[in-house]
Amino acid sequence: MNRRWPATVKRLEMTAPARLQFLSPAWFTPVMGLAGLALAWFRAAPLLGVPAAWVAQGVGFVASVLFLVLFTQSVRRVIQFPQAVVADLTHPVRHAFVAAIPVGLLLVTAFLGQVFGQPAWLSGLWLMAAFSQLLVTWWVLSKWLQPQPDEAGDGISMWSGITPLLFIPVVGNVVAPLAGIPLGYADWSVMQAGIGLFFWPLVLLLVLVRRAAHSSLPIPLLPTWCIAVAPPSVLGLVACDFQAPLWVGQMAWAMGFFCLLWSAPVLRRAWQGGFHMGFWALSFPLAALTGLSFVVGEGMVTAATSGTVFPLMMQGVAVVLLVLTTAVTLTLCVLTVSGLLAGRLLVADDLPTVQA
Repeated sequence: MNRRWPATVKRLEMTAPARLQFLSPAWFTPVMGLAGLALAWFRAAPLLGVPAAWVAQGVGFVASVLFLVLFTQSVRRVIQFPQAVVADLTHPVRHAFVAAIPVGLLLVTAFLGQVFGQPAWLSGLWLMAAFSQLLVTWWVLSKWLQPQPDEAGDGISMWSGITPLLFIPVVGNVVAPLAGIPLGYADWSVMQAGIGLFFWPLVLLLVLVRRAAHSSLPIPLLPTWCIAVAPPSVLGLVACDFQAPLWVGQMAWAMGFFCLLWSAPVLRRAWQGGFHMGFWALSFPLAALTGLSFVVGEGMVTAATSGTVFPLMMQGVAVVLLVLTTAVTLTLCVLTVSGLLAGRLLVADDLPTVQA
């Protein structure tokens, strides 16, 4: 084992420059998952105490460092492999992953706000991330109004890009208030969240129509069905942060939990293709649902409108979800590191075009 390790490191060092060209924006999804997990642990602190806040800080700082590393390497990629960047931006499916960059930064900003409060530099970081998310949303959705390639007769239609990945650029706008409200940008936050609230049902409808009227997603894209858990979960968190009535958060939680039960069975089929970065689509939605579970559970205990049993059950569900989310995220981290060491990740064609 010790003899193999230096050889593995040497092989990775030799191939790193060439593999950099495959560092697509999809690699920012682990930032979303880790930052989301950190925020979930922060939401658990009122129930689980100070140790939960310690875990949140540790996971959050890992997410922050990972974002800096990925962003730095992505800048190198733009300089050294511009053709690879153009290929991502023009790909009918992969282009939606661009939104993972500002969404990841918004989540990191929300975490940093929990740690550092409201410094001016954090407000500037949030403004940059929120505005970037708006631009990415506009860019992705503007593709719907442009002439489609199938009009030229090449056989690829607009339906090839209608996948659950569109939830990232669309619903990413709902993530903005998680840090925007504590930083004092409530007006901006609610308006930007409105964009995500409007397009979320539209994207869900388009994805279901695409599935029913055209074809199923290929195996590498099957885990992205789990992203459907994120929109209602994040919207529920935002509603609670806006001091909405408890029943709004409860309804959002029910929608998110049902979407989890609805999409979970596809993971068994997805695993037939082995591990790939698409499985990170499960991490942030689970974290968002977990955070909402703690908020709703705490609200139910405070209100005590249905006795004490059901609110305590909700808090129990929140703890179970926290354990599950943490275990899933750690497993994804281990599989990602092992995949990198084995040379199975950072390779070409890990996310195919979806033919309609």
